Amino acid sequence: MTVSDRLVPASEQRPTHRSRAVLSTGFVILIGVLAVVCFFSITMGARGVGLSTIWKAFDDYDPGNASETVIRELRVPRTLIGIVAGAALGLSGAILQGVTRNPLADPGIMGINAGAAAFIVFGIMVLGVQSVSTYVWFAFAGAGLATVVVYGIASFGREGATPVKLALAGAAVTAILSSFTSAIIMTNVSALNELRFWQVGSLAGRYFPVFWQTLPFLALGIVLALGTGRALNGLALGEDLALALGQRVRLTRVMMFVTVAVLCGAATAACGPIVFVGLIVPHLARMICGPDYRWILSYSLLLTPIVLLAADIVGRLIISPGELQVGVVIGVLGAPAFILLVRYRNLAEL
Repeated sequence: MTVSDRLVPASEQRPTHRSRAVLSTGFVILIGVLAVVCFFSITMGARGVGLSTIWKAFDDYDPGNASETVIRELRVPRTLIGIVAGAALGLSGAILQGVTRNPLADPGIMGINAGAAAFIVFGIMVLGVQSVSTYVWFAFAGAGLATVVVYGIASFGREGATPVKLALAGAAVTAILSSFTSAIIMTNVSALNELRFWQVGSLAGRYFPVFWQTLPFLALGIVLALGTGRALNGLALGEDLALALGQRVRLTRVMMFVTVAVLCGAATAACGPIVFVGLIVPHLARMICGPDYRWILSYSLLLTPIVLLAADIVGRLIISPGELQVGVVIGVLGAPAFILLVRYRNLAEL
């Protein structure tokens, strides 16, 4: 038994005290499920394609073949972005809930989505930015800056950035930035047209340039996030006990918020503000794995892309040949799922 295992109260271990072998087996199964979902994400849509077409799209690509172009230029980058952005949203949600000890913590509460939207509007209005591959950087900068501002405001005072102060600061920054964004787009039609597609949250229209631009940040954030499990287990015991055990709480929180800023900033920039998935999946992972954040993070890493890509597939098929954005599907399906979680699980036990 590790130190972190001993630090977790027995009352919290009781619900799902599964062995490492069982959890490892479940992790391998999730890898297989993710591979299956990726396969369907590439093959299913308004235009049906066979395995031979997929093989030719990579082995003997013909730019004049529409089906091969759809596979190579649209569905593959869309699936790859769904994997990395989903992993980032799941990990950031798990870290936010752990570091703030708030079961409802998500990028919306921390002002990250509002910061990204505000910077995109600024880019469109002031600098004339038009393409997704360009305003990705504005969204990323806005998300990162909003996180820094929220943490800076919450850090004032003797107690530092407590969970309650972080939530209040995030709500205040969100309100200010949302008002700023609304005021601008109400007076500028071009800004509204550009923003409305991004703001609904979507994997559609995200080509390889968007994937390659955001991949370094997402990869860095994922690596950092997977190393925070032990520290999150310490924070779950409470700040006083974590300090007594020698953990540098303030520095740990700063590092975790930097990690969340990188993850959420890049994911939100690539796909828009997709809600619920980063909120619900960590709770689902906690139900399966128990309170150990090392496993919660590992399961969130795989469960969130599975949910995100499955919702994207549903959105493509449900109104074919049209398409429903993944942010809309997640919102419609996520709300009742979250109500069920609240009903059958005591979320306040974080």
